[in-house]
Amino acid sequence: MTVAADLGGVPGFGAVEAETDEPVFHADWERRVLALVLAMGATGTWTLDMSRFAREHRPRSEYLALSYYEIWLAALERLLVEHGLVTAAELAAGQPLVPSAAVRRRPKAADVPAMLRAGAPTLRFADAAARFQEGDVVRTTSVEPTGHTRLPSYARGKRGRITVVHGCHVYPDANARGLGEQPQWLYTVEFDGAELFGDVADPGITVSIDAFEPYLEPA
Repeated sequence: MTVAADLGGVPGFGAVEAETDEPVFHADWERRVLALVLAMGATGTWTLDMSRFAREHRPRSEYLALSYYEIWLAALERLLVEHGLVTAAELAAGQPLVPSAAVRRRPKAADVPAMLRAGAPTLRFADAAARFQEGDVVRTTSVEPTGHTRLPSYARGKRGRITVVHGCHVYPDANARGLGEQPQWLYTVEFDGAELFGDVADPGITVSIDAFEPYLEPA
């Protein structure tokens, strides 16, 4: 579905203005939110794609009114309640009211540096050959998704060219819905700017996105 987070190519938001010498965190609570999100993600209670969708799938007015880490905190609160780890009453009270539920894994502080260095690779074994190869001309689907997707709205129903074949990766659209990883081939697709944005595009500009095979069909 098209969500407020899908801002690419949307007019009316002005230029992106970089903050000079921007700090990593603007307040100490932001550091704590990031730590909480990473710690809870490491428990395996939900997937990375579930976490992303919890951040993105919010009322437009709410999403645009919240700061970056306020969005992360709101998503974490939603996931904690949905998975029965806290209650709405506990969030309102700011303290536990009933014994906490068990989690599958409990990350230890000493393990965090190695855990962050390792990351969470999404490359998986391919049980079928790639449908497309470098140089193939493709068109992205124009179907409005019903849940989480990594295909931005400005690139739907557009004609482009495969420039890189990345292998099979966890498919976010399925993984965000708790349907398993369902690995799919992943490609870099290059588009002419005019194909995406029409006459307002800078002459000669190209835009590349990474797109999963279900997003693509032969042009």
